[in-house]
Amino acid sequence: MSKKRRSYAVIFDLEFTSWEGSRARGWSLPDEKREVIQIGAVKLDVADLQCVDEFEILVRPRFNAVLSDYITALTGITNEAMSLRGTDFVTAYRAFLEFADEAPLWAFGRDDLIFKENIRLYGWEGVLSIPPYSNVIPWFAEGGNDLTGKHASDVAEAAGTVFEGRRHDALADARGVAAGMRKAIADGAANPFLEDRR
Repeated sequence: MSKKRRSYAVIFDLEFTSWEGSRARGWSLPDEKREVIQIGAVKLDVADLQCVDEFEILVRPRFNAVLSDYITALTGITNEAMSLRGTDFVTAYRAFLEFADEAPLWAFGRDDLIFKENIRLYGWEGVLSIPPYSNVIPWFAEGGNDLTGKHASDVAEAAGTVFEGRRHDALADARGVAAGMRKAIADGAANPFLEDRR
């Protein structure tokens, strides 16, 4: 990896198709698939933790093309917005990878597995891959901050700082995770992005 690429880390968040009760069911009903509908990300300078760039894109689901009322109420993403701004998953994912530019990826939970599900769902296994990925939850736990039962939108406040924006908006949630990590590092936690450098 080049020095330039090692100097950044990307924190991202995903929103994906959901229905009332689907999380509790594990998306187990026949037509329930966790299709990505929004990718949001911030790129941080690993040394000073300042945001140097942001990324946000809506992704049109194929199998459940009409968003449920539940996910619209949760995320604020409407079917109208999707028809105006949505793009297909492969185009969106490639744009996200271009934004990341081989920087290590961080997210709340296992959003890497959601990407893998979508790559498989759309028949792109063996063509598209997932860059190096880290889950922020164990890192926070090491510092004594248990995020069990929380969401990405809860991270900033759990770390003792302010969440700004709409909860369950992928970009706002990514910003919130970044803010929470920045606060934890300011409070004495080791900078995991520097430890990531190879």
